[in-house]
Amino acid sequence: MVLTGDNEYVTKAICQKVDINTDKIVLGSKIDKLSDTALGRLLRKTNVYAKLSPVQKARIIRVLKEEGNIVGYMGDGINDSPSIHNAEVGISVDTAVDVTKEAADIILLKKNLNVLTDGVIEGRKTFGNLQKYIKMAVSFNFGEVLSILIASIFLPFFPITPIQLLVQSLLYDIGQLSLPYDYVDKEYLEKPRKWNLKQIKNFMLWMGPTSSIFDLFVFSCLWFGFSIREAAIFQSVWFSYGVVSNLVGLHIIRTAKIPFVQSNSSKAVYATSMILSIIAIVVPFTKLRL
Repeated sequence: MVLTGDNEYVTKAICQKVDINTDKIVLGSKIDKLSDTALGRLLRKTNVYAKLSPVQKARIIRVLKEEGNIVGYMGDGINDSPSIHNAEVGISVDTAVDVTKEAADIILLKKNLNVLTDGVIEGRKTFGNLQKYIKMAVSFNFGEVLSILIASIFLPFFPITPIQLLVQSLLYDIGQLSLPYDYVDKEYLEKPRKWNLKQIKNFMLWMGPTSSIFDLFVFSCLWFGFSIREAAIFQSVWFSYGVVSNLVGLHIIRTAKIPFVQSNSSKAVYATSMILSIIAIVVPFTKLRL
């Protein structure tokens, strides 16, 4: 959509050079006669507006936002600063006036709009990987605490020692440090995502108890199936299992697809998960055992 203070003739000439349809150009004098509702209907049909004042530009931005759109605005003049400030994403260039650059969220250093696309994709990747980290942290921490509380009621000893629990958390955190380098499913990048605390809460309340069920099943196998009654052995096995299961869970949580089949993580995530799993399995049988 083109919003400019130039007259219709200059606007038409410039738009034709970049293949923007100029069959209908609306002037600022017409906009003043329209209500916000009528302007909203007009904005859905026409995309070129000329001879606009700064107030008229800002009004168009406001109406677009009220219509439910996420609005980005790019400009370089003083008259563009109110619209840049009002838009969700204000974009300017390095040759713009200072007041406009100060109001902008993004300043383009090159004459290439493709960097905006790259920035949007990288932002969605970052948000997606952040969501993975939060979901893993809240669900597995909740599930593990729940498992330990339940197991402590039935076992004559704690299923894991405090120092083992701390080392487990350290290994989890190291594994999660690789998430910023992870891939994000193509489908996730197709549209913007919003922060949804309720969704994270529901995920925690579902995934946490689900992981606890698997934990309690392993407890039962160790106690009844393998008849492990010695605290040190039981705690060591649980330590190794806890680390490996959570690292496997990381690969399950990171995608909505079938992990390892329809969606694979990055080499950094795979390598970190394998190295930490080996450490968790080997440490209890070395002099570093806890």
